[in-house]
Amino acid sequence: MARAKKQSFHALFRPLSARAPTSAEESMQAIWSVIARIPRGRVSSYGDVARAAGLPGRARLAGKALRMSPEDMNLPWHRVMGAGGRIVFPKGSRHFREQSRLLRSEGVAVKDGRVDKAALSDLEEL
Repeated sequence: MARAKKQSFHALFRPLSARAPTSAEESMQAIWSVIARIPRGRVSSYGDVARAAGLPGRARLAGKALRMSPEDMNLPWHRVMGAGGRIVFPKGSRHFREQSRLLRSEGVAVKDGRVDKAALSDLEEL
């Protein structure tokens, strides 16, 4: 899978104007910026991340942006969940176990592959 071009941290997280991103690169940067702002101990859904990035209805693009993020960005990928706070990886998979472990290490309760709704973050406040 193609990797995004390496850019400086500050270039990737520059503030976006109120308009929606117009290019694929702007869309990725907007999504990465939103994910980077999800606070420790909180989670958000792919759909909410996309909406906060100015891309309503583009939850799958948020997932793609996470997969394509440069490794050196160290985004808190584990704080992004499926709808309703569900871990999207198959139960028992390495990624499922890793996401559960990382969330628990931040004090987020995980039960049966879901987090408590109280852990869901309102991205409009960020």
